[in-house]
Amino acid sequence: MTQTPVLPRSEIPLEHTWDVANVFPSDADWESEFQRVAEELPSLGRFRGRLGDSSEPLADWFETALPLLLRAGKVFLYARMGHNVDTADQQAVARHNRAIGLFAQAQAATAFADPEMMGIGFETLRRWANEEPRLAIYAHYFDQLERRSEHVRSAEVEELLGRLMDPFRAATATHGILTDADLTFSPAFGADEDEPIEIAQGNITVLLGRSEREVRRAAWENYADAHLAYKNTIANVIATGVKQNVFMARARRYGSSIESALSPHHVPVEVFHSLIDTFKQNLPTWHRYWRLRRRALGYEKLHVYDARAPLTENMPHVPFGQAVEWIVQGMRPLGDEYVNIMRRGLLEQRWVDIYPNKGKRAGAFSSGMPGTHPFILMSYNDTVFSMSTLAHELGHSMHSYYSRETQPLVYARYPTFLAEVASNFNQALVRAHLLEAQTDPDFQIGIIEEAMGNFHRYFFIMPTLARFELEIHERVERGEGLTAENMMALMSDLFREGYGDEVEVDEERVGITWAQFPIHMYLNFYVFQYATGISGAHALAEGVLAGAPNAVENYLTFLKSGGSCYPLDALQAAGVDLATPEPVEKTFAVLAGMVDRLEKLVG
Repeated sequence: MTQTPVLPRSEIPLEHTWDVANVFPSDADWESEFQRVAEELPSLGRFRGRLGDSSEPLADWFETALPLLLRAGKVFLYARMGHNVDTADQQAVARHNRAIGLFAQAQAATAFADPEMMGIGFETLRRWANEEPRLAIYAHYFDQLERRSEHVRSAEVEELLGRLMDPFRAATATHGILTDADLTFSPAFGADEDEPIEIAQGNITVLLGRSEREVRRAAWENYADAHLAYKNTIANVIATGVKQNVFMARARRYGSSIESALSPHHVPVEVFHSLIDTFKQNLPTWHRYWRLRRRALGYEKLHVYDARAPLTENMPHVPFGQAVEWIVQGMRPLGDEYVNIMRRGLLEQRWVDIYPNKGKRAGAFSSGMPGTHPFILMSYNDTVFSMSTLAHELGHSMHSYYSRETQPLVYARYPTFLAEVASNFNQALVRAHLLEAQTDPDFQIGIIEEAMGNFHRYFFIMPTLARFELEIHERVERGEGLTAENMMALMSDLFREGYGDEVEVDEERVGITWAQFPIHMYLNFYVFQYATGISGAHALAEGVLAGAPNAVENYLTFLKSGGSCYPLDALQAAGVDLATPEPVEKTFAVLAGMVDRLEKLVG
């Protein structure tokens, strides 16, 4: 089998790249805006000490500061986009570093505002919001501020904490550069291969889905071994990131790192623990799946590198254009407006940076700012799994699109707790459509394997990483040290519990899994929200697919709500209560149903 080579960025056709000119027409335009923003930031100082004079200067502050912060955000977005598509491009690296510094300066320049507003008093702020039309939209912001008030420090301390943003990014930046630009992976060789198979961040998932077991084994082991070669370095930057989280939690007078991560979004810590408890109680469903997979593959023992092994020799081949059509068809229950916006973004406005290239950042994500298109980075590879990833990222993009189009700047960004709901909702609808429309058994197996692959990542890997994340933060909070060895031992123990007796656990290679998440492990208790997100998504999708009264309208209203209300309230209004374990239990029932269906297909 001949492997498609991973091309340099310069050889990727323009039509397969995202339209970065939607942010700035050129590097020169970016440079000009960078300089203008840098020159204007000090002018915000004229508001210092004046916000409490009356409602008028406070309204002026919002009308001046928020657009300037948005401009700084666009400068950062453009630089980040250039860096992520080619992490070895030194000019892009330099722009990215400068943009990070500028955004940190913007945070520092605005840091005095929240403490000053707290000093005004919340009764006064609420009265001003009622009296001054320009302040009316900030009522929820003032409520959020009041809830955070005991954790906001003086203007001087807030400015210092704002300036720490730039140096504190060094840990995740170092991890990302190491894994995306500097790691070298030994090639894989299949039993019948005459040529080596290149391993890269952009194709590792594809290789782990190959039918040749020897290719999967070599790809998985060589990928892990490259990370193991730098285990002490990566452990050091992970430990630094955790210590930074603990420092910030204590600086803001929170009782723990997890409290500091969830409290600003009005999400009780109990939601995290409820998710983990429910996950552990339902691990037998995963053990049953591993047992079925082992039998279907005809193996005496299943290995971790067999988790994505195809159960049919006729997995669907899904070129990008076909994926677009199937996704559009699957999302039709949401109506013409939603579908037309999405189709135009995919086929005309170049929202997506589609294919892998050398130096491209691993994984996939959606980004953008108010005033720009949504943008999706991925490494599409003509599989049903890539189609699912595209649907997932489009869920993020459409959520962002509606939030930015509907909400004022202050609420244009939705809380992180909601981020994984819309993405998994899209996957659920597209999957349901294809399972109904495509009756070929091999196609059905392919779609169910995609579903199980998605559940494996979001309902197995991520909760396991969340357990790991909680433990390493608690160890640092207790004054204990983090080393490569003790983190690897913890990680392998957690995965052994999840895999059960059906899967052979390679202690070191499974134990180094944490090193393979250079973004997620620095987001301060984000990973568990993949599991709560997929739970909320399936609960909402159930209503839409069943044609429940107002289900579509409620869901679209949820997409448009942005950050204008607290996340649990937004979900409850849409029809799901994630403060209870019920949505998680329901989603495990969906997972069990997929296993049932697969069992009938593979025997």
